[in-house]
Amino acid sequence: MISDHHGAPVRTSRATVNGTSLHYRTGGSGPAVVLLHGVPKTGYHWRHLVPELTPHHTVVVPDLRGLGDSAHPADGYDSATMSDDIAALMAHLGHASYSVMGEDWGAVVGYQLAARHRAHVNALVFAEALFPGFGFEDHTALTPENVSSGMHLWHLGFYFQPDVPEMLIAGHERELITYMLKNERSHPDTATAEAVDEYVRCYSMPGGIRSMLAIYRAMLVDAEQNRQAAQKKLDIPVLALGGSAFIGDRNETQMRLMAHDVTGHVFDAGHDLAEEVPDEVAAVVLPFLALTPRAGDLGA
Repeated sequence: MISDHHGAPVRTSRATVNGTSLHYRTGGSGPAVVLLHGVPKTGYHWRHLVPELTPHHTVVVPDLRGLGDSAHPADGYDSATMSDDIAALMAHLGHASYSVMGEDWGAVVGYQLAARHRAHVNALVFAEALFPGFGFEDHTALTPENVSSGMHLWHLGFYFQPDVPEMLIAGHERELITYMLKNERSHPDTATAEAVDEYVRCYSMPGGIRSMLAIYRAMLVDAEQNRQAAQKKLDIPVLALGGSAFIGDRNETQMRLMAHDVTGHVFDAGHDLAEEVPDEVAAVVLPFLALTPRAGDLGA
């Protein structure tokens, strides 16, 4: 359950948009912000941050296409299509203007959302992600540098291989998800039993692992989409957040290739900032959003 600042459960529903069905949660009041989770997580990832935001913002927390309690379509797992899902959801909910916060794959989707639907997006918070087409692939290499820095992303090549990952992961979803969550955090105890249970529930559903793998298998398409989008830099404020034990200040370095107005902040944490250090994240994100002009004020 995700609650607002009053301790009341936020509203949960489904919407049919862009050829699929998305599960989402929403609560609070004020300027809208949409929170996009990564893998192997769901919208539940934001449960600590939501009550920090709801006194000031209308918060929309979708489960991305194929993940969480959203539907598991056969295709559409490239980041541009997934960003169109979110644009359609926000339009369905009546939000013509909103800010975007994404983490991990949700940050890549969030970037595409800002690039493709600029007229509706006020600002982007980009947390702990690497861009396909801009160095992500370099970290799949078995090199001393990647291994010693903890950035050998061995699983990308494994996930890209058809059929074999499905065969080996089936029946071991809990082991894989627990390992990924705890191994990538500076504070592994923040991957609580309750959170692991929720993520395992979702990824163990029919189509759950297939959908997760489909996101990774779209990386080469994503790379071309990102290279095309980067030809025109974003003209909205961008806040790039990193964990010192994982991607760190490389989040800001990447975003400076993609946007003109970029501010960076690095936390004493690993990869899952909103679960590891939610209060610290809120203390940085809330002032950033408060200073963000609305899309209409930027002449979009």
